[in-house]
Amino acid sequence: MEHEAPLYENAFGISWLDFNLSNVFMLLITAIIVFILGVVASRNLQRKPKGLQNFMEWVVDFVKGIIGSNMDWKTGKQFLPLGLTLLTFIFVANILGVITMVSVNHDLWWKSPTSDPGITLSLAAMVIILTNYYGVKMNGVKEYGKGFFKPLPFLFPFKIIEEFANTLTLGLRLFGNIYAGEILLGLLAGMITSGVGGAIGGFLPMMAWQGFSLFIGAIQAFIFTMLTMVYMAHKLSHDH
Repeated sequence: MEHEAPLYENAFGISWLDFNLSNVFMLLITAIIVFILGVVASRNLQRKPKGLQNFMEWVVDFVKGIIGSNMDWKTGKQFLPLGLTLLTFIFVANILGVITMVSVNHDLWWKSPTSDPGITLSLAAMVIILTNYYGVKMNGVKEYGKGFFKPLPFLFPFKIIEEFANTLTLGLRLFGNIYAGEILLGLLAGMITSGVGGAIGGFLPMMAWQGFSLFIGAIQAFIFTMLTMVYMAHKLSHDH
């Protein structure tokens, strides 16, 4: 079945400004879930953690490991909130469409927000802008600018192209994996609802693919966070 995006067109009276209401709704849902997880995990902290607190402390240690593998902890500890936010937010966003997809009057409202290239490319662009910001902040404008002309000045155009290439690859990698997973889940759901034979033949593949999609969602969140720290470490070095 074909689905369309629910659009709010001509926002604020601007003819070219349209909003995908599903993306706005799902990003809000993702943010609320991550916020609730953080609040619940940090309530009634215990010296010997258990339950959700224990899991979140494991996630924090995991992010520390990602940062520590790319830069020294003295420099990298300031990026722990960034890494933790990216990992949890992207993971939750990735799996929302795995749980279920909901359409109303052929408008797809409930899905993974990361299955939209506009969302993933925006995340990637924010990461690249942030890495450049910290590069300037930590090294100074003059020293940071010199890095674009090293080791040879004629490489400057290629360094600029690299910034755009990093944005595209970071965003499209995440989008491609999540979107492909949702397409297959949609096909299997259509097969299950086609009749008794389709339900019998599609139920087990659906369960298997949902489990695999959870794994893919976690891996893609890890890859995005890891590459963010790789790019950050590269910008903070004096020979970027």
